[in-house]
Amino acid sequence: MIDLYFSDTPNGQKLTLCLEEMAIPYRIVPVNLGKGEQFKPEFLAIAPNNRIPAMVDDEAADGGGPVSLFESGAMMLYLAEKTGRFIPADLRGRVEVLQWLFWQVSGLGPMAGQNGHFRVYAPEQVPYSIERYTRETTRLYRVLDKRLADREYVAGDYSIADMACYPWILPHRAHGQKLDDFPNLKRWFQSVGARPAARKALAHAVNVYERTAAP
Repeated sequence: MIDLYFSDTPNGQKLTLCLEEMAIPYRIVPVNLGKGEQFKPEFLAIAPNNRIPAMVDDEAADGGGPVSLFESGAMMLYLAEKTGRFIPADLRGRVEVLQWLFWQVSGLGPMAGQNGHFRVYAPEQVPYSIERYTRETTRLYRVLDKRLADREYVAGDYSIADMACYPWILPHRAHGQKLDDFPNLKRWFQSVGARPAARKALAHAVNVYERTAAP
């Protein structure tokens, strides 16, 4: 059983999508960020960076007792390796998936996250910051759109790279993006969203930027 320490944000949604796709039993352990539960000692013992998601696997493959993990990319890679699914075994296929997984955790997520912060949560509007992060989010959408021009999924076959990217595209309107401007990305977005595991994982997803999410 996996205990998933979770809040309904794109990074949290990455893990529910991953777990549903891999059909791994899991239990949600809610972490209320608004109440500061991410700073509780028991949570910091698992996630020293005080960020969600985090998880504990009570059935580690080595049989050596529970394994705790933080950082969403590391967690997704761990689950893919544990199950042998959604990451290729061959060197070149694996490299493709890892490149795009790391692209999401180092680029798409942080830039879109800053975009949402300055549009929604900043105590005052800072036009320079909004413009900077909106422009960078647009650039990253273009990179992904170009990548998807000649393939169905980000790294060829459906993989943890797609699962990592998809929840960060969900709030595209709140991030000042129009999917019609990115036809390959839009086709991919609809394809991933139609998967049964994605529908189940995100059935109750909230829009964390709902104040600015109008079309």
